[in-house]
Amino acid sequence: MKHIIILGDGMADWPSPQLGGRTLLQAARTPYMDLLARQGRTGRLVTVAPGFHPGSEVANMSVLGYDLPRVYEGRGPLEAASIGVDLQPGDMAMRCNLVCIEGEVLKNHSAGHITTEEADVLIKYLQERLGDGRVHFYTGVQYRHLLVVRGGDKHISCTPPHDVPLKPFRPLMVKAAEEGTRDAGSATQATDPSSPAAALSPQETADLLNALILRSQELLSAHPLNLRRAAEGKDMANSIWPWSPGYRPRMEPFGSRFPQVRSGAVITAVDLIRGIGHYAGLRRIDVPGATGLYDTNYEGKARAALDALRSDDFVYLHVEASDEAGHEGDLDLKRRTIEDLDSRIVGPIYREVRTWEEPVCIAVLPDHPTPCALRTHTAEPVPFLIWHPAIEPDGVQAFDEVSARQGIYGLLKEDQFIHAFMNQ
Repeated sequence: MKHIIILGDGMADWPSPQLGGRTLLQAARTPYMDLLARQGRTGRLVTVAPGFHPGSEVANMSVLGYDLPRVYEGRGPLEAASIGVDLQPGDMAMRCNLVCIEGEVLKNHSAGHITTEEADVLIKYLQERLGDGRVHFYTGVQYRHLLVVRGGDKHISCTPPHDVPLKPFRPLMVKAAEEGTRDAGSATQATDPSSPAAALSPQETADLLNALILRSQELLSAHPLNLRRAAEGKDMANSIWPWSPGYRPRMEPFGSRFPQVRSGAVITAVDLIRGIGHYAGLRRIDVPGATGLYDTNYEGKARAALDALRSDDFVYLHVEASDEAGHEGDLDLKRRTIEDLDSRIVGPIYREVRTWEEPVCIAVLPDHPTPCALRTHTAEPVPFLIWHPAIEPDGVQAFDEVSARQGIYGLLKEDQFIHAFMNQ
């Protein structure tokens, strides 16, 4: 049996008064997800281990069953892998957003969803003006980029920018972690054991990063590209925002844990998911027009997943659109992204694989909630469904946060979901 996970990033939500006390999954028209729930089995999954921030990297690694306290190293190293940056001993990698600062306020985490082509100009400019033997900027995708600090110490406190829209930015700048305190996601060693002798302390690392943030604001605010964006009424990409630091992770390939997976693939528009796939030993499939937003190429992703299933044993299909709509607090847009996932990905994949001679097992789930009312991630359990042609249904009639409470799987944690799914 082959396996595919269809993950709607941030798809879960809270009950909304605007929807009569229903969640978006309850209110949205999702005939295919509801059909798979009726014909399959459901439950809920805890995707954020105690002590971890509910980031997409944490949640997606949990969905795949990785032991977060043992392997988690932040977003930076995952995105480094995605864009082909081979981290060396002593390298600390960080996600480096291009953000919009308006006055003293962090207006948004995406610089108005700047394009990759525009961002590349700015990142190369920052590398020219701020890069040196210790600091290196690398272009990623849209607003999501990479900063590598040679000898940096990851034991610093950073604020994810999507958690703090419209908040004053200065109190949120980088701080050294207090001695004797450490997040549950930190590796056991104080620094990378191969760090060079010239490694920075946590305070020196924080000071360096804050200096880069403030200097980037001076440079980017005066850049012609940003002046043109402002003249066009667009948000300026006028600051960097580094966060989620770490060293090269030590992840076991997915096929080593599940020998039936001789080959697997990951399909996503998001760098950190590509990075997880890289370390999990999954080949990356790039889909033209996959944007990570509501206008992503749903049909292209569905076709790429079906093509991959003909040769691979496992496919991880990740769709970011609902998460971005949640960060924008746009209830109508998020509803549309959920309905698009159902009609343009879940439906076509289900309709085709049900006719195949070799059975395919499908799982559908979010990685975490991104409630529109909050505009950031939360750590509540998410609903999931598992379907294949021979599975015995559990009686649940719809796919949503409330119905899944009655599912036969109950509440799963750690690697229980991936084993339940892969052992079908």
